[in-house]
Amino acid sequence: MARRKKIYEGKAKILYEGPEPGTIVQYFKDDATAFNAEKMEVIDGKGVLNNLLSEYFMNGLNTIGVPTHFIRRLNMREQLVKNCEIIPLEVIVRNFAAGTLSKRLGIEEGTQLPRPIVEYCYKDDALGDPLVSEEHIAAFGWASQQDMDDVLSLALRVNDFMSGVMLAVGIRLVDFKIEIGRIFDGDFQRLVIADEISPDSCRLWDIETGRKLDKDVFRRDLGNLTDAYAEVATRLGVMPKNSPQVTKPTLIN
Repeated sequence: MARRKKIYEGKAKILYEGPEPGTIVQYFKDDATAFNAEKMEVIDGKGVLNNLLSEYFMNGLNTIGVPTHFIRRLNMREQLVKNCEIIPLEVIVRNFAAGTLSKRLGIEEGTQLPRPIVEYCYKDDALGDPLVSEEHIAAFGWASQQDMDDVLSLALRVNDFMSGVMLAVGIRLVDFKIEIGRIFDGDFQRLVIADEISPDSCRLWDIETGRKLDKDVFRRDLGNLTDAYAEVATRLGVMPKNSPQVTKPTLIN
């Protein structure tokens, strides 16, 4: 088997050159990180669950007309996606106070916000992904004003979709972060949802009990992370009940 060309390896995924021009193979790792990689652990099955869940959410968004980079899932750990130029921002949508928002503003975790709040962080691990304003984004040329108008619209549409999907299975969408990519068609560009949407990038709380079903389980040592992600997948019908435990295979490049 010919070795694939690795393009990039991050904390949670590896990107390989795709089989067709303009495509990338996205491999989901079992690595879990928190606090800017100060806390790290390999958790068997995490990558499989994130791959399945991200496929579910991306397909759902494509179906309702929200464009994404997702093409198809290739296997239990890989998916084929469109190559795109990532805007160097994390786009965060908050419905309830939690995490850094609670710390910054002194708002009790779980407090419902008056309306969804959209924040932007500059993607730079060395700087800790600092919070930035639209003024910073415009001044440093990370995105145009038209881009930012489109980014805001996309983020709120994702929020509407995700909130409804989660509410239907008894889960509260507290907040989430997404990345936006540019796909070029000649001189024209369009913006798409890129990277992944999974419990790694969302805060998900059981509506009745408040139990956390996201990466805070790992951040705060609240139990087994794979069990939490599997609960989300089972409720959504992505993984049937009583499925065998997913484990980590040997990675072959």
